[in-house]
Amino acid sequence: MIRVALIGSNGQLGSDVVRLWPGSSLARSGQELVSLTHADLEVADPVQVRSVLMGIGPGLVINTAAFHRVDDCETQVMEAFRVNALAVKNLAEVCRDLNATLTHFSTDYVFDGARHAPYAEDAPPSPISAYGVSKTAGEHILRYVLPDSHVLVRTSGLYGVAGASGKGGNFAETMLRLARQGQPIRVVDDQVLAPTYTQDVAETLFKVIEAGGRGTIHITNSGECSWFQFAGAIFSLAGLKPDFSPTSSAEFGSAARRPAYSVLANTRLRDLSIGQPRPWRDALAAYMREKGHSAG
Repeated sequence: MIRVALIGSNGQLGSDVVRLWPGSSLARSGQELVSLTHADLEVADPVQVRSVLMGIGPGLVINTAAFHRVDDCETQVMEAFRVNALAVKNLAEVCRDLNATLTHFSTDYVFDGARHAPYAEDAPPSPISAYGVSKTAGEHILRYVLPDSHVLVRTSGLYGVAGASGKGGNFAETMLRLARQGQPIRVVDDQVLAPTYTQDVAETLFKVIEAGGRGTIHITNSGECSWFQFAGAIFSLAGLKPDFSPTSSAEFGSAARRPAYSVLANTRLRDLSIGQPRPWRDALAAYMREKGHSAG
């Protein structure tokens, strides 16, 4: 029996991995999922990481833990590097000693957004925020320690039923809350991405694992939109008509810079004969139904 250790099992993405695991081909083939929350494992503590993982003896470790409050990373740089880079080193070194594969999640924010065509997996990172720099550092460490035994999954604009505990929900839930409170809503229209449903990431991840994928792999819903267009689709599906207008990144004035264009090309999925997840609008509609937000 192969054991799979999932770190961050109660997070937005980890929750969907746990929820969908029993119906996956991996579970049917006898692989056992061992769920670890932050209470079970502090990834930045190398002694605890070694003790816990050696006790489990996994053949695969899936790390969904991250410090992803992008603006806070600008003032908490050491914390960002502690969780997004040094913790990767801790995990990778133990996986190397266990002869295990480490699957680690990164972000579209490793790119600067200067181009206007989707970024392929082999595009060189060029981050423009402390968050992006810390995640890029984690990527380099992963490749250095486990050159042949890693899966680096980049994704973007994640939202899921569980919500992101560190952010108090997700973008969709924030938009709905503001709309129902009757507050004026301003959303940037000059940052383009592929918003992605964590359920689709989890289902595609299972296929990547089953196919024996290695290296850097992008997993996002297909298509692209601005955050303003994404918010508009959320309101439309919910039957809401709030006071809602576009703004620019400069006018919005976030602490951290974001890439103007960070759509990821899912080239490696095609190489593995795995289809890219469904269009982002279809995924959003499924999420809204799952959460009971749909007007229809």
